Amino acid sequence: MKLSEFKFDLPVSLIAQRPAENRDESRMMVVHRDTGKIEHRIFKDIIEYFGPGDVMVANDTMVFPARLYGRKEKTGAKIEVFLLRELNPTMHLWDVLVDPARKIRVGNKLYFGNGDLVAEVIDNTTSRGRTIRFLFDGDSEAFDKVIDQLGETPLPKYIRRKVEPEDRERFQTIFARHKGAVAAPTAGLHFTRQLVKRLEIKGVSLSFITLHIGLGTFRSVDVEDLTKHKMDSENFRVPPECVEVVNKALDNKKRVCAIGTTVARALESSVSATNKLKAKEGWTDKFIFPPYEFKIINSLITNFHAPESTLLMMAAAFGGYELIMEAYKVARKEKYKFLTYGDCMLIL
Repeated sequence: MKLSEFKFDLPVSLIAQRPAENRDESRMMVVHRDTGKIEHRIFKDIIEYFGPGDVMVANDTMVFPARLYGRKEKTGAKIEVFLLRELNPTMHLWDVLVDPARKIRVGNKLYFGNGDLVAEVIDNTTSRGRTIRFLFDGDSEAFDKVIDQLGETPLPKYIRRKVEPEDRERFQTIFARHKGAVAAPTAGLHFTRQLVKRLEIKGVSLSFITLHIGLGTFRSVDVEDLTKHKMDSENFRVPPECVEVVNKALDNKKRVCAIGTTVARALESSVSATNKLKAKEGWTDKFIFPPYEFKIINSLITNFHAPESTLLMMAAAFGGYELIMEAYKVARKEKYKFLTYGDCMLIL
């Protein structure tokens, strides 16, 4: 397929700037692949679509406060450092993005807080990318505490307001356990503990994978021929406990629902020769776009994504290109909210 086939106009007014007051009261569009029917519901109604033996799989990655503001030595120029990936915990070595990039050169020292944290730029990786070493004496735990104090919740730039204290909680799912993501797995943001309890009482199992979301998820596609696009690799783990629950549901012809595209990506990156789920740990750069035959999942919860994004392409691969693009047209007409803090779609 071509990139231009995923183009549409997204009015700025439809990009959610704040989350719904209550997580489980976002709007939810339900799209039925077999009939093409589209329903308009509230997220907590999701319980009506699942029953005993069905499985939902969530991503239990935890977002860390990845955005740091500091100053450059000597000039005192303000700089933003976005932590992408820890390369060496012992040496506190990180891959980062810097802004403004033209001012940050190898050998520069950067100061954060009141000199509580100092970093040295040791390599250029891309036009905005750098490798930096934090000059810090403590262990990883002590370092994490300092980042927690100095770092800011990494809201995407399209949220055009200052970060607020409540973002630290709302930009995190209730499932978050393993630190390592620089963006939230947004479909999971709609769940509350009460809703999970009600699903469990109904006999729906909840299982977990971990996929640490990097900024590559949001990187724009710049080739018209989608077969030539290369996804950034992301670290993931599908544990044996998840494999057992999912394969049992598949054997019993039950629903296996991915809570978000990150879960779908991890599960579809862990398929055995017999088209069952297998335990796996490592990196995935799997790019899913139409046409694609899903081996593991048969339902998907996902937010409304940006035009020409890899996330929209995956939703279209799962729901069918024509149906999903029609659903997006309906979503814009019905004023659904898009992107991170927006509403969601359940594709059955």
